[in-house]
Amino acid sequence: MALRVESMKKSSLKRILCGGFVCALIFSGMTGCGKKPVSSVSSAEDVTSVSAVSETAASESTEEPVQAESAPAEAQPPEGTYFSELTGEPVSTDLQEQRPVAVMVDNEKIAYQHYGIAEGDVVYELMNSTKNGRITRLMVLVKDWEKIQQMGSIRSVRPTNIILASEWNAVLCHDGGPRYVDEYFTKDYGKEHFSGTFSRVKNGKPREFTEYVCAGDLDKNFQSTGYSKTYNQFRPERDSHFRFVEYNTENDLSGTPDAVTANTVALPFSHTGSTLTYNAGTGTYDLSCYGSVHTDAEDGQAATFKNVLLQCCSFSEYDDAGYMIYNVVQQNQPGYYITDGRAVPITWSKDSETGITKYYDQSGNEIAVNRGKTYISLVPEDSWGSLSIS
Repeated sequence: MALRVESMKKSSLKRILCGGFVCALIFSGMTGCGKKPVSSVSSAEDVTSVSAVSETAASESTEEPVQAESAPAEAQPPEGTYFSELTGEPVSTDLQEQRPVAVMVDNEKIAYQHYGIAEGDVVYELMNSTKNGRITRLMVLVKDWEKIQQMGSIRSVRPTNIILASEWNAVLCHDGGPRYVDEYFTKDYGKEHFSGTFSRVKNGKPREFTEYVCAGDLDKNFQSTGYSKTYNQFRPERDSHFRFVEYNTENDLSGTPDAVTANTVALPFSHTGSTLTYNAGTGTYDLSCYGSVHTDAEDGQAATFKNVLLQCCSFSEYDDAGYMIYNVVQQNQPGYYITDGRAVPITWSKDSETGITKYYDQSGNEIAVNRGKTYISLVPEDSWGSLSIS
């Protein structure tokens, strides 16, 4: 049964403030956000060691004292690798200090097929305008950006993207933006970005759909600007974005209170019809837009994700043209964590523009997410009730 606000009885309604507005959260077949699921996994700290015998017992016994058991060693990545801060998966240690890039990708239908989206480690999908059916735009974060052969097409940026990219100390790749971005590009954390400096590819489309990040473009941009390829003073604390499960384990949420079936996640973006569908064969969620699974033009690879994070978020409009900004600096706002065919309610908080967005279970503990690629969407609070999970 789909989770929809409109269909719930009053007795199941729980209201949570979302950016000064009221977000009505109603969960069909589950308890509301007031009840907190357990989505964390055991760690070495949870292991109870055997205590040594007391002095009295030791003096009365001829047996050797019982020694405390050692906690199990934390899993280590294979030699020559480290656990990526974006995916939690082993990647080359050569990348450990390298900053990611955040590539702004047009999500209008004429821009399809995309290139390189499946190579993203973390992909954001955000409402780009309150007009045109609330058209969305993608922001694709890539750690190993030197592997990019072609990604895009590239379009303009919005203030929300500048703030979110700063969480990762990522260099934004875009082509301009409305005047509202100027304020954020003058801030220290937003100064380093690449705009309109990428390759043009003849594809038979209007010029605005012909710009792509192609092989060598990023190296040229870093060289010409003098920006550091490695983390700078705004680097996030190591592994601060996600608390990953223990290596080679899974958090399938099957034993979590309030977990519900999540085979299909239909987002309230009417223009794109964005939907995530659980693929039991891969154990990941395939992204679909405009009625088809998103596949890259160069190799047919699907954009698919181990984790899905949804955030209910209020927004403010700048003008009648539909330009807007999400109110991302908030506390204890509702959301969902979705993985392996299950969804659980969570809360999210972000303390400042450069602060890390953190995700918590209903007991206030940081959730443990599975290792792999992650899709994140900020769902407008005024359409949160139209989100469907079934």
